[in-house]
Amino acid sequence: MRGPLDDVVVLDLSRALAGPHAAMMMGDLGARVIKVEAPGHGDDTRGWGPPFVGEAGQQEATYFLSANRNKESITLDLKDTDDKDVLLRLVDRADVLIENFRTGVLDRLGLGIDDLQARNPRLVVLSITGFGHDGPEGGRSGYDQIAQGEAGLMSLTGSGPGDPQRVGTPIADLLAGMYGAYGLLAALHERDRTGRGTVVRTSLLSAVVGVHGFQGTRWTVAGEVGRAQGNHHPSISPYGLFRCADGTVQIAVGSEGLWRRFCTAFDISPDLEGMATNPERAANRELVVELVEALFAPWTAEELLAKLAEAGVPAGKVRSLDEVYAWEQTASQGLLIDVDHSTLGHLTLPGPPLRFFSAGAEVTPTGHAAPPTLDQHGPSLRTWAGEDLDETE
Repeated sequence: MRGPLDDVVVLDLSRALAGPHAAMMMGDLGARVIKVEAPGHGDDTRGWGPPFVGEAGQQEATYFLSANRNKESITLDLKDTDDKDVLLRLVDRADVLIENFRTGVLDRLGLGIDDLQARNPRLVVLSITGFGHDGPEGGRSGYDQIAQGEAGLMSLTGSGPGDPQRVGTPIADLLAGMYGAYGLLAALHERDRTGRGTVVRTSLLSAVVGVHGFQGTRWTVAGEVGRAQGNHHPSISPYGLFRCADGTVQIAVGSEGLWRRFCTAFDISPDLEGMATNPERAANRELVVELVEALFAPWTAEELLAKLAEAGVPAGKVRSLDEVYAWEQTASQGLLIDVDHSTLGHLTLPGPPLRFFSAGAEVTPTGHAAPPTLDQHGPSLRTWAGEDLDETE
């Protein structure tokens, strides 16, 4: 598969999700990604199930499949002298190394980042931790839900202040991986100017705080602490999930012009007392919700969506995941890819979220590789690593 990064070699020493997601993003862009796994069991996520798929003895966790497309797998025992030598030869050929060990682990293994960059000065390193590498809680281990809670996200999610909820995907891990890949691209660009690699650091804590958005400045500037309040926006009204005759519909009335369109469509005055401006509507949210749901009560969801579309008011339904992946719009954006797995056969996977165009033609990388089985590419990678040694002797 060719892509913008097809001249980049990524050595992925990470496991679980944040690091592997960053490495997969690089692979989606054409980089050669070599996943280094522990012998015997491999990445932790190979055991994270159910669900598992495949025949007995060759089962794979769908969790692992979600974060490891476009990679090769080699197993190395980093405490074994020979395997460590193979790793160092791979470091010599790599442009990027990704790791999410707890602080100090690589140093104890004799693989400290300073030593690796002394060996390969062009090596760019992405290092991901739970709560940061330094500070009063530097080195503290982190898992997604713990980070969602500690970084404030759960306090903003749920039906109300007394109902904190985790986001339904491991969003702290995924965001840390995304920020990490973003940092790697910047560091590779900088290397083009300086000729030397740098170290990029991020954490689950940093990633979640990085997406606080208006909730962050709501506190740091205005001194207001945001709290969970269900499916309605704290600063825009009406904006949220509303009941109708046979279910629910979401609307986003994000401007006064949209408010007037909405009112015209449902034959009400836009200047109702306490609702003439967005600040008034946000302050009187309960009354606005009551009004909108009364207007929606006679209508089915499909009827409402058609009416709102005609009026030019942004609206939508809440789809289940099976509906999302059956949706023609999803497929049209390249968000489904077909791969051939070495033991599972044909698989359809969620695809990368970027598309590329040049001179009016789409040049998005295609021909993706299935997630590897454990040590699937070990023999060929050991040979490739050895070739580097042969060339220097």
